[in-house]
Amino acid sequence: MIVMLMHQIFLKDICRIVNGLLKTALGVTPGSTTTLTPAQDQTFRIESVKCLATILKSIGSWMDQQLKIGDFSPKLSEVSLNSLDNPNIFIGEDGSGIDYELQSESYIPDLSGASSLEQRRAYKIELQKGISLFNRKPSKGIDFLTKSKKIGHSPEDVASFLRNTSGLNASMIGDYLGERDEFPIKVMHAYVDALNFEGMDFGEAIRHYLRGFRLPGEAQKIDRVMEKFAERYCKCNPNSFTSADTAYVLAYSVIMLNTDAHNMMVKDKMSKSDFIRNNRGIDDGKDLPEAYLSTLYDQIVNNEIKMSADSSVPQNKQPSSVIKLLGLDNIINLVNWKQAEDKALGANDLLIKNIQEKFKAKSGKSETVFYVITDTTILRFMMEVCWAPMMAAFSMTLDQCDDKAATSQCLQGFRSAVHVTSVMCMQTQRDAFVTSVAKFTYLHCVADMKQKNVDAVKAIISIAIEDGDYLQEAWEHVLTCLSRFEHLHLLGEGAPTDASFLTAPMIESEEKTQKSSTTTASKRTNALQNPAVMAAVRGGSYDSTTAKNNASPLVTSDQINNFISNVNLLDQIGIFELNHIFAHSQRLNSNAIVAFVEALCKVSITELQSPTDPRIFCLTKIVEIAHYNMNRIRLVWSRIWKVLSDFFVSVGLSENLSVAIFVMDSLRQLAMKFLEREELANYNFQNEFLRPFAVVMQKSNASEVRELVVRCVSQMVLSRVNNIKSGWKSVFTVFTAAAADDRKSIVLLAFETMEKIVRDYFPYITETETTTFTDCVKCLITFTSSKFSSDASLNAIAFLRFCAVKLAEEGFVCHEKDADHQPNSIDSSDGNAIVHKDDHVYFWVPLLAGLARLTTDTRPTIRKGAVEVLFDILKDHGQLFSQSFWTNIFESVIYPLFSSEICTPNGQSNSTEDESWNFETKTVAVKCLVDLYVTFFDVMRPELSRVTSVVTNFIKSPYKQNASTGMSVFQRLTDGLASKLSKEEWKEILLCFKESAADTFVVFDKIIKMMLDIQIPEKNESYSEAGQYSDHDIYNEDEEEANMETSSYAIVKMKNHMALQLLIVQGIIKLYETHRRSFCAEHMGIMLEMLSVITSHASEVSSESGLHMKFHKACSLLEISEPAVIHFENESYQSYLRLLQALLHDNPSLSQYMNIEKQIMLVSVKILRTYLNCAGHGPPKDASHRDSVVHWALPLGSAKKEELSARTSLVLHVMRLLSGLERECFRRNLPLLFPLLANLIRCEHSSGEVQVALYDIFQSSIGPIISV
Repeated sequence: MIVMLMHQIFLKDICRIVNGLLKTALGVTPGSTTTLTPAQDQTFRIESVKCLATILKSIGSWMDQQLKIGDFSPKLSEVSLNSLDNPNIFIGEDGSGIDYELQSESYIPDLSGASSLEQRRAYKIELQKGISLFNRKPSKGIDFLTKSKKIGHSPEDVASFLRNTSGLNASMIGDYLGERDEFPIKVMHAYVDALNFEGMDFGEAIRHYLRGFRLPGEAQKIDRVMEKFAERYCKCNPNSFTSADTAYVLAYSVIMLNTDAHNMMVKDKMSKSDFIRNNRGIDDGKDLPEAYLSTLYDQIVNNEIKMSADSSVPQNKQPSSVIKLLGLDNIINLVNWKQAEDKALGANDLLIKNIQEKFKAKSGKSETVFYVITDTTILRFMMEVCWAPMMAAFSMTLDQCDDKAATSQCLQGFRSAVHVTSVMCMQTQRDAFVTSVAKFTYLHCVADMKQKNVDAVKAIISIAIEDGDYLQEAWEHVLTCLSRFEHLHLLGEGAPTDASFLTAPMIESEEKTQKSSTTTASKRTNALQNPAVMAAVRGGSYDSTTAKNNASPLVTSDQINNFISNVNLLDQIGIFELNHIFAHSQRLNSNAIVAFVEALCKVSITELQSPTDPRIFCLTKIVEIAHYNMNRIRLVWSRIWKVLSDFFVSVGLSENLSVAIFVMDSLRQLAMKFLEREELANYNFQNEFLRPFAVVMQKSNASEVRELVVRCVSQMVLSRVNNIKSGWKSVFTVFTAAAADDRKSIVLLAFETMEKIVRDYFPYITETETTTFTDCVKCLITFTSSKFSSDASLNAIAFLRFCAVKLAEEGFVCHEKDADHQPNSIDSSDGNAIVHKDDHVYFWVPLLAGLARLTTDTRPTIRKGAVEVLFDILKDHGQLFSQSFWTNIFESVIYPLFSSEICTPNGQSNSTEDESWNFETKTVAVKCLVDLYVTFFDVMRPELSRVTSVVTNFIKSPYKQNASTGMSVFQRLTDGLASKLSKEEWKEILLCFKESAADTFVVFDKIIKMMLDIQIPEKNESYSEAGQYSDHDIYNEDEEEANMETSSYAIVKMKNHMALQLLIVQGIIKLYETHRRSFCAEHMGIMLEMLSVITSHASEVSSESGLHMKFHKACSLLEISEPAVIHFENESYQSYLRLLQALLHDNPSLSQYMNIEKQIMLVSVKILRTYLNCAGHGPPKDASHRDSVVHWALPLGSAKKEELSARTSLVLHVMRLLSGLERECFRRNLPLLFPLLANLIRCEHSSGEVQVALYDIFQSSIGPIISV
């Protein structure tokens, strides 16, 4: 209670003091009486304001003293440097001396071959000298040791020296590893690459990493060291994080947690929930598992990260040793830790508790004790009760008084108030004071400006420079003032405004109109009447950001003169002072620079969006501060760029073309500067940096902006290609969008750069992530779809072939590896994605899959080119692929080419154009497939059945061209593989062939059913007059027309069907003639069965008299030729008999096993009987009728004569075959043949050729048998 009472009394007293001073500062209230003279009253008011300003200044000074603001403690490495004067003693990690004689032995090489002990001693002394020099100046020490040949010149040798040599100062090792020069960077890389973090937990890896050195004190050096650690950890543990950026950020968080948890000076420790919250979204926008972060938190909190020698350092010797030990005293502000700020707001209880404890401790003593307060939290209470009266006093005095001394004290009070409230994180109070000063600048209303307002501008500049680290959101008010000041400065100098070129077309037209109606004398007046000047002269409220319409179109001469006079007051402030603020931005801490950039972007957008007076002041400053701060550590620069990236995208899509072009050019300048920095592997920041180009390219409606983006990216690629890593993704995204652009110039411009990239810079693409090459392929494929230039499309396909050649040259081989060295399989959501365990697959698959997709293009040249290039790549480089890779390629790339989904564009079918599209593409593809399969048969042998199925699917196609192609490539396949096929493989091919042939009969069944279901009219009937048609007649006519269309279709299908059967028959015969030595009885049985089925089918077709009649009627009406049914039957039987005869002659033993003789007799008998039936002679009569009188038959009709004539050739073929049989064979079958031959004798309608052939049989075959 006593403490609370004292606290209340204290605050009440200070409140009374401030209020009293406020009343005095405001002077005598109107209507009241006073004995003071005006001079005395003015003096009291000035002194009161001075007192208030002095209070704030004292508060600020005490706060700075307690918080050590501006006090920089020396680095640990600079302590006790005098002890280094002794070359044999060096300062150890705990400050104790270490004798080199004991510690440097670990690096001394084997000198057993030295000539004397003196040489060893001299070597040792020189080595100690180098180590001593290193501990003072690391770079000079390394130079000395390398020149004296104590260590090698390579980065690996130096790294080994730093890692293994005792006696080196750990702080100096860390300092050297963090240097920015080229050689120390290489040494640092070699040092880290020598460490093995494989299988280590992240916390354990950091401990292992920091055992050999202390982190340097400079933030830039720490950034380089931790950046390399993150890359190395991700290489050793590729599945640990999405990218190295995640490990990089998490490493900083772990270091911060270690400092927070084990530094005795930190009172408010970070909780586990705080640690988890601070690391949200660091894994490429996703959260790391909470359990993982929780475990990591427990490890660090329970076990401090130390160097190996730190365990011996007593903790009570120096409370802040932990933070200095790790070199973290200068990086506490690297991460946006807000918990300390938040907890400070509720520190009342802590303060009360502290006072209570002190009173209790002194309660037994009677003397009065003065307590010295060191906790700055008390300032918050003081400012909370007195800030409002103070601001009122300063504001009213500054507004009402023009006295130099009074206004100076007021502005000093404002500055002190801003300083205290900013440092104490009192956001509301800070913003109130900053806003008040900004309003008093009167930059928004120059006509009323006075000297005190100019002083207010100076105060704003001072605040920006001195308290920039603490302004946060208040930066927006400061930068708004600076923007307005610069605007007035340009107007005062008479320089052209930014609007003169940002809105050039509009302004130029207005000037042309005015020139025709003005005189030379009035030009100056008109110049002063431009919108920008008039808006500035009229002025406005502080919050107004754009010029508003005014009822008066012009301003008066007095207003203009007053404006010019007041603008001249601003000459007291040089433009260099404004520039100093932006140059000074590189000194702002990590949180402050982000807030500064955010505010600058807001003000810039306000400038650019002005409809009457757009300006680019802040935009140019954004480019400047980006240059100034680009060398910040990656963690901070990433936060800065996130803000800038969104800004550039927003402004790059502006409707004002000039603004959009200007901002994209500014982004180009930044990108060129940024790409001078080399990016390590597995990082993604380049891609994030260039992302605005890609977004603007995809979303901008202005062709000029899109063309500029392409030119900017092209320039960056051509000039910075050595340093581009992850940025390739954005580059190809830009060019992909350009390839699909509707402006020809943009397409050709982008393709020109793509051509340069693929031809000259291909290794840079493949050395980065595999997805980079995928993006390149997608880009080239998009160019093939260009509607402007077929040459560009074909060249893009040619570049895809070139990519394959370069992949092969660079050794991207897809051979199978040992199981222990295989990376994880790909997990893709794409159903056609190939899964393989070889990393190089990721390069080949996009290339091949992309070409496969091009086979669906609507342009014939592109389709054909894509198919040819696809199979050429596989054929030329197939030796690089493993069997498993081939299997995946067949499943995901080749077989889908012949599926129904991609054979018909847009899912449509049954159109002549689509059928032609299918035929052209599939014909080229199947020929290429067969050639490819024959070439790599040994590797792709398991695919035999699938490949054969693809080929035979062409054979059973209802289209003659496809069937012809199928038979051609089938012959090609068997000819190419004949010597390599086993008996089982031959059987597999023949069975697939047989199955396809059997499927063709389904078409015939449909034709028969179709023809039987329709009625063919007897003749065409015509009517002479339209009036003779009745509704019934019209219906019948429509039905007959439909029937005739159906008949026409059926006839065409019938002809195609017979042609296909003959192709199959010819293919069987050719297959036997070419590969008969490879066939066994089982193989021949399959082929003979196929021929038997086809001949039987042909015989059935010819015997369908009703079908023939319908075909005859339809063909007569349609005036087309009839299907050659008899020819089909003759050719089928002749081929069948030819194969049987050849088999009987070539392989007697096989013929006897398969009973070929019997098959010949059965076929011959069937043919002779068919001929006799056609001639009108049925089977021979029995014996009871042999003596009856023979009568001549009636003459045959014309149709029968034509049929009999057509069958003559087949009968002659049979009779010649019979006459050529061996005597014993003929004798055995004579009882079966003789009755048929006898009937031929009495067949008066047979041709003379048949009679001659019959004579030959009787003379050459039957005669000798009878004579015997």
